[in-house]
Parts: sequence; structure tokens; C-alpha cells
Amino acid sequence: MSSLKADFDELRERIRHGRELGHASFEPIYYLIFDPSDIVEVKRNTPAWVAKLHNEGWDVAVFSIAEEIEKILASDPRRPLWAIADKKAPHDWAKTNQSLANALISNGALQQRLEEALSAMEGNKNGLLLVTDLEALHPYMRIGAIESNLQGKFQVPTVFLYPGTRTGKTRLKFLGFYPEDGNYRSVHVGG
Repeated sequence: MSSLKADFDELRERIRHGRELGHASFEPIYYLIFDPSDIVEVKRNTPAWVAKLHNEGWDVAVFSIAEEIEKILASDPRRPLWAIADKKAPHDWAKTNQSLANALISNGALQQRLEEALSAMEGNKNGLLLVTDLEALHPYMRIGAIESNLQGKFQVPTVFLYPGTRTGKTRLKFLGFYPEDGNYRSVHVGG
């Protein structure tokens, strides 16, 4: 089993060299895959990783999935309705989760915010987007759905810190228990 440090070092090397030119329609998307039990350790290491990337000349922007979800839900006009429904059935988690998932998916709010972050970095030859807190997507959605909808929009290296397991060269299991998904067009490191 590889260490987070070794996996991060390999990721940095891959980003530095890019992917081989032979790959069709390459977009610079990278996943640092780590065991879900290491989520806290990854959070502890993230500031040092950002600093190391900065020291290597990258202009790093961090996009926190958790922070963006919080902003989306805090500004949703349906919040008063959610509060009423919660008072009527405070333990109906399935209904609560479905309402929150709808807020994130129905108008593409989360995807739109990620697209805006990517657009803001377009043209920055040293730009790198680090996407953190993917675990906050549970139980609403998985990042693969967003990634596939943004095909063609990744103009700078984009690194997803992915809690899960690798089940093959391109197949991943989000959080280690979701069904495996092979719809990723990215470079995978770790896992």
C-alpha cells in the first residue's frame, strides 16, 4: 500500500510532465485516490501540498466541494419549506437527502460553480485547480457526473482529492462502498 506522501509526489511528477501526447482528447484531470480512512490525514496535508505546489511555480486555486455545497444550500429559496418539512418529519432522512440533492443537481448549481472556477483560471499557464472535500457529495451525487458534463472545459491541470478505492486502471469506488464507476477520463494516482 502506498503512502500519501509517495502518491502526492507521483502526482506532482505526472502534472509536471503532463500525459503522453498519444492520448486522444486529453484534458489535464488528475485524481489523487486515497483510502476513505485517510480523509482527516489528507485534510491535514492539504495546506502543505498547496504550499509545495506554489513553491514549484503553480498558481493554485482551491475549490472546496463542502464549502460550495454549504453556499448553495444556504442561499436556496426553498430553505423555509425544508424547515417546515423537517419539523413535520425530523427523522425522514431519505426525504431530506433527496431535497438537498435536488438543490445541488436540479439547476446544476455545483457544476456551474466548478465551471466558473475553471473559467477563471483559463489562460493561466501556471494555473492549477485543486478540488477538495469530495466526500461532501455523499449521499447526493458523485464527481464523475460533474466531470463528464464539463468535458472540454479543463484547460488547466485539475486535481481531485478522491476518497475511495481503485478497482482497475480506470475504475473507482467512491468512498469505497459505492458501485465502481469507470467513466473517468483522468490520470489516477494512488488507491
